[in-house]
Amino acid sequence: MTSTADPPPFPAHPIHHPLERGADGTNRPALWIDPRYHAIRETGTGVAEVILMNGVRAKLVTRHTDVMAVMRDERFSREAALDVDYVVGLEGTLLGVDGGDHRALAKLVRDRFTRQAVEGTRGRVEARAADTLAAMRERGDPVDLIEAFSLPFALDVIADVLGLPEADRRRFQRLSEAFLATSALSRDDAIASEQAMGGYLAGLLEQRRRVPADDLLSRIAVGGAGLPFDRLVKLPIALLVGGWETTASSIGTHVQVLLTHPYGEHETAYRHLVDHPEAIPGAVSELERMCSISGADGMPRRVTHDLTLPGGEALRAGDVVVPSQDAANFDPRVFADPHRMDFGRTPNRHLAFGHGIHHCIGRHLAHVEMTTAIALLTRELPTLRLAVPVEDVPRKSGHAIRGPLTLPVAWD
Repeated sequence: MTSTADPPPFPAHPIHHPLERGADGTNRPALWIDPRYHAIRETGTGVAEVILMNGVRAKLVTRHTDVMAVMRDERFSREAALDVDYVVGLEGTLLGVDGGDHRALAKLVRDRFTRQAVEGTRGRVEARAADTLAAMRERGDPVDLIEAFSLPFALDVIADVLGLPEADRRRFQRLSEAFLATSALSRDDAIASEQAMGGYLAGLLEQRRRVPADDLLSRIAVGGAGLPFDRLVKLPIALLVGGWETTASSIGTHVQVLLTHPYGEHETAYRHLVDHPEAIPGAVSELERMCSISGADGMPRRVTHDLTLPGGEALRAGDVVVPSQDAANFDPRVFADPHRMDFGRTPNRHLAFGHGIHHCIGRHLAHVEMTTAIALLTRELPTLRLAVPVEDVPRKSGHAIRGPLTLPVAWD
């Protein structure tokens, strides 16, 4: 293990990303991960002791094979590590239970998020995107792409799946900001937000249990009748907050990168996709690999039995381990020339959506949303550009999900 008398603080994402010099001589924010991740990954066993933002000592795992092992092996317990997690309120959720409890919850919703099921909703997703973009264009430019497009689009898609009434959706947008805050708001604020969401959803679930509809809330209410009710309430909270905020931030991050980084012979990667729309699915996969939106690396686990990782690091029961998808996604053992953006990278076995039992259950839906958004924007707004200097784009801080706070854009 990489040793140090004074372990460094992690996550190592700076609040204000440093500027890097581009090939065109301009400065732009470096959206890739902190260089310390790469240094740890290529030293010793690729595991280092670090201090988490809450002061807990943990072991950061950075190599692709080892990160996969941590995520796949149930001897690394999520439930046993909730006391050191960055986000409150995960007890009893898909992100906070292991084994049979996790499988019972996932069984209620899994079939709605398979690749085949998601493909069946593509038409509705595309219609939501088109309506949202039309409303944004009516406002005229310049406009904040986050507020006018990515947030309402992503929220409406996951709310449609759940069956959340349209009139209540913007309220959940405000509540989820507090729920996902890691430092900007107090722990009491986050707990109050969770309780407010839970109280409202408890009423909806009781309503759906009495009068089911063709939506996921009804599936949870009726199919989960034998499970603890508090877990049923937390299930749609996790799906709603995770399925909305992460996708919205990804769209904003991806568009910023496309508008500010060259690709091939094109001045920007965005312009490349305007000319080569067939490259969009591969481009989104590559951006998922390179552009982390996680504010806190992977979810911490606690080791329940002494064991040794594939890379040779010995771990003892009780150790807190943080698997870094960010570092693993740049592992040269898996990704040739990992710092080069390659829209044709095949295979692309990135871990942006996790792996094993706690992988992101909505990964197929998120990928469809992002490819839909990028395809629509490049087709309808081929001249899209930032409306402010790139160094003036503000980014989130004190939040479990990273990305642009606002993204002012304009078009001809």
